[in-house]
Amino acid sequence: MTHHIILGAGPAGITAAEAIRKLDPKASITIIDGEGETPYARMAIPYLLADQIEEAGTRLRSDPEHYQKLQITLEKVRATAVNTAAASVQLADGRSLAYDRLLIATGSVPSREKIEGIDLPGVHTCWTLADARAIQASVKPGARVVQMGAGFVGCIIIKALIERGAQLTILVRSGRMVSRMMPVKASEMIGQWCEAQGVRVMGKTQAARIERDGDALKVTLTTGETLAADVYLSVVGVKPEIDFLAGSGIDMEGGILVDENLRTNVPGIYAAGDVALSRDCLTGERQINAIQPNAVEQGRIAALNMVGRDTRFIGSMPMNVLDTFGLISCSFGQWQGQTGGQGVELVDEPNYRYLSLQFGADRLIGATAIGLTHHVGAMRGLIEGRVKLGEWKDVLLNDPTQLMPAYLATAQGQGDWSGAQDERRR
Repeated sequence: MTHHIILGAGPAGITAAEAIRKLDPKASITIIDGEGETPYARMAIPYLLADQIEEAGTRLRSDPEHYQKLQITLEKVRATAVNTAAASVQLADGRSLAYDRLLIATGSVPSREKIEGIDLPGVHTCWTLADARAIQASVKPGARVVQMGAGFVGCIIIKALIERGAQLTILVRSGRMVSRMMPVKASEMIGQWCEAQGVRVMGKTQAARIERDGDALKVTLTTGETLAADVYLSVVGVKPEIDFLAGSGIDMEGGILVDENLRTNVPGIYAAGDVALSRDCLTGERQINAIQPNAVEQGRIAALNMVGRDTRFIGSMPMNVLDTFGLISCSFGQWQGQTGGQGVELVDEPNYRYLSLQFGADRLIGATAIGLTHHVGAMRGLIEGRVKLGEWKDVLLNDPTQLMPAYLATAQGQGDWSGAQDERRR
């Protein structure tokens, strides 16, 4: 009987375990859940913070007996090392578990600011259920919250914090909100939207140190200004959780290097999700694409290969859909464009509408939108399908709102998104 061990109980790990069970009813499957929680979706945390759902609503599978019914063992303990020579995983409780196939899907952990006071009471990250519980207990109506960071995670929790009654100040080191997924003008518009909702946004600064000041915190900024706070949220990004693999012999370059079958350099070991350094389907370059759809697809592909079904992962495409206090924005592919390419930008600041299209040769390679949600499917289909636009390229350069007609006229039969999905299953 083959024993599959899966490190990580997020979307990649759970999807892989379920796929293995479907393909091999007799296999032994163990999931190592380092957080000790019932497997849950991190993307549900903003809804939990806004009191829109209970904790049960964050779970990846609603049936409390789901894993037991599938004969999947959940070990609520952290993995501390992988011994590739002995084909075993060392656990924090002292045990060692042998594997025949191993999937590393440990996801991401928050990056930590290296400043004085980062470990003080009242200072939190916002990544886990434990973090969410601490924020729920701390952020009451009138609470002064200083948030360092305005990336994806920082922006999706703004609404929840305001709805909890927080007086929110956001520090943006780069001066641009979601600067890693939006062009300059789009970033500016999101910042303006937040300020219009009563959020104070401070650019080109960050915390230099945090101190206790009686019952409150005193946050000293790099500008010298000080802010009083009841809660300090550090949401400055995440990184792959791979430190425990040091010395294992698994090749890593900021993430785990995998081939087109999501195999590592060590036979029998695979990686999926936020830890996997795989190919970008558009550029062919290696990247970590830390989004849930990618984690789910990689978990499925890894499972197929773990049970002997040779299946190629054709690569992932960067894409983000963001809800910032009710303002919907998105970016796909090479949203920043490429050298020698062409682009067009449509800006309607008073109505918070924005659209940017980027072209390479006669293909759409990247897109960004704010407040134009009806274009999302066409954007993704044209970019991921690598659709040749022909005369429609000039149409879009003159009027970028013609995305849907362009998609309907060109994508069918040209290897659009549905065709790309079919290719993944071969």
